[in-house]
Amino acid sequence: MASLAGIPAVALLRHPAPRNTTVVDPRFRQMLGDHAWASLPPSVRARFGRKALATQTINYVGEVSECRMNLAGRILANLCRLVGAPLPLNTDIGVAAAVCVTEDAAGKGQFWTRQYCRRSGFPQIIHSSKRFAGPTGLEEYLGMGFGIALVLKVEAEVLYFDSHHYFWRAGPLRLRLPKWLAPGRLRIGHIDCDHGWFAFTLALDHPWFGALVRQTCQFTEYRPREVQ
Repeated sequence: MASLAGIPAVALLRHPAPRNTTVVDPRFRQMLGDHAWASLPPSVRARFGRKALATQTINYVGEVSECRMNLAGRILANLCRLVGAPLPLNTDIGVAAAVCVTEDAAGKGQFWTRQYCRRSGFPQIIHSSKRFAGPTGLEEYLGMGFGIALVLKVEAEVLYFDSHHYFWRAGPLRLRLPKWLAPGRLRIGHIDCDHGWFAFTLALDHPWFGALVRQTCQFTEYRPREVQ
């Protein structure tokens, strides 16, 4: 049978699996505990209580509604380009944003890819990996071996990811960064906004340099129509 660009034609004839196919994911619930989990809105439990199969993605689309940085925050954001630019590099608002979540089978976690458009130039793409590991049970890997140990909390029906400490890892070696070298206290919020929408909030505060970064994005899940 003929092939196209090295792809067997039989592979081109296969029907793709439904894009919205997911399975139950108990990991966030187990970390929070049943009481805290039950205090979350049903829509938040639904988002964090499932994971995509190996051939699917979970996609969210929306816009950036707030982004502020002080001078120290701008300097830090640009320095962080060395580890994959995990912080916003500009303060454009009213621009498109998107998040893609896929399963990291090898690392037993999730890949999160975020795209923030800009008024000019290419969008900023941020990659990170959440892994259910480490002393707190949840770590976010940013790049070049750097990561954040996170603690899950629920306050007033809002799910928060709070930084516990920062670390650098190379193979089996894992070094915890001292507080004086850490960029500050990071708090990520997931706030339900009804009608399928939620707000993603990012707040980074330093004990000496104050509020470094404030960002708010609003998202809803993108569900493409299935190919007939």
